[in-house]
Amino acid sequence: MKPSARRLALALGDPNGIGPEITLKALNALSEEDRKRITVFGPAAVLQRAAAVSGLSALLPQLNHVEAGALPDGAAQPGRIDPAAGASAVDSAIAALQACRAGEFDAVIAGPHHETAIHQAGIPFSGYPSLVARVCGLPEDEVFLMLVGGGLRIVHATLHESVRMALDRLSPDLVQRAVRAGARACALLGVENPTIGVFGINPHASEGTLFGPEDAQTVVPAVTQLRTEGYCINGPHGADMLLAQRQHDLYVAMLHDQGHIPIKLLAPNAASALSIGADVLLSSVGHGSAMDIAGRGIADPTALLRTIALLSGSVVSEK
Repeated sequence: MKPSARRLALALGDPNGIGPEITLKALNALSEEDRKRITVFGPAAVLQRAAAVSGLSALLPQLNHVEAGALPDGAAQPGRIDPAAGASAVDSAIAALQACRAGEFDAVIAGPHHETAIHQAGIPFSGYPSLVARVCGLPEDEVFLMLVGGGLRIVHATLHESVRMALDRLSPDLVQRAVRAGARACALLGVENPTIGVFGINPHASEGTLFGPEDAQTVVPAVTQLRTEGYCINGPHGADMLLAQRQHDLYVAMLHDQGHIPIKLLAPNAASALSIGADVLLSSVGHGSAMDIAGRGIADPTALLRTIALLSGSVVSEK
């Protein structure tokens, strides 16, 4: 996996999770030339601790580093869910995003966060897309999550909310914005004019209106409008049918689990999670902070390496 000349800001994520460890392992797997294009954002003390556990202390002098996400004494404890650690993850990501928006970097990678720790810190947060929206001064529903892994790209119209809230929020306009953001992201990743498959809300996309009016009221008018704009789009159809056919460059999920389950089935712990729709591109990894193994030196950096390659413009096989 050889990155191109893109400059990447890499925030550590939750300092008590596996983010610091997989960061060091991933950077160690790159050449010195490639490491120079990546700058790590996070507490230096956390990096030092992770380096000692992973046997990578000699790597530290070779890294570009920006101190961010300061932790109070006693808060840095691997495996501990701590509000200070949650705040550190958010602060490091914000610093990286601001530097990217200032033109210092081309994209941002954020390590895995822990939502409970962030919420305990009193920070409004429903995943990195909401944070990207806040930093960029956008409404939350203009930044979307796209998962990439297992040969699939899936953008989510709704994300971390109850199914009832998601159904109440879905609208033709929201679906259209998710599709447009997904198509722009595909172009950034080298897929121009993607073929797009749109999942229905209900099973079988409602079989007309047999299983409810939601698809006819929401998804059908969105797809009809997008066709007039020139998008190569198909749907709505049942998610199971579209995924079985595997004929599209991009899929659009209406609900969180529609998109997450196939990606995590096909690419367990190896997917990338992109926040798309803003003026800065951020990707995290498609797995969590793994508090149960944090600090043990056994975390796998595969997903982070794939994410680095993806944002660097390298071709990575997802099959």
